Amino acid sequence: MKKPSLMFLAGILTGIIVSIAVIVVFAPKLMFTVSESKYDFETTKALIEKGTPENKWAMPHQYNLQATMEKHGFDVQPVSVFSVCKPDIAVRILDNDEKRHISAMMPCRIAVYKKEDGKTYVSRMNAGLLAKLLGSDVNAIMGEAGEGSEKILEPILKD
Repeated sequence: MKKPSLMFLAGILTGIIVSIAVIVVFAPKLMFTVSESKYDFETTKALIEKGTPENKWAMPHQYNLQATMEKHGFDVQPVSVFSVCKPDIAVRILDNDEKRHISAMMPCRIAVYKKEDGKTYVSRMNAGLLAKLLGSDVNAIMGEAGEGSEKILEPILKD
């Protein structure tokens, strides 16, 4: 009787270890979407700045992380981060006490950066995956936000 119990516990423990390993290895890669831009760094930035209001989104902030790092004595490749927001989507989270904790992920962020290979890349959170993890009507709200930010990026990204 002890042997089946030990085997059962060993199976459970093995399953837990394998699950944790899978999460540690794959989750970080799934949380973000990275795409190569069709354009150089400056053109990519300009197209995001133009496409945001054209898609009826706002851009409350833009960060030049390369300049910020230079102020602290570090030299990095160009990196800009755009905070983009669609107020009619955001209000559906911000006006609800039960959902307001999600504001920690707001507004949506789009990072544009240049690698040493000279190519420009665009990174953003995988809103679709996050939406599924959050469940209920937050799923629909986050999914809508993700689709909207992808629409801004659509003409910029390589297929």
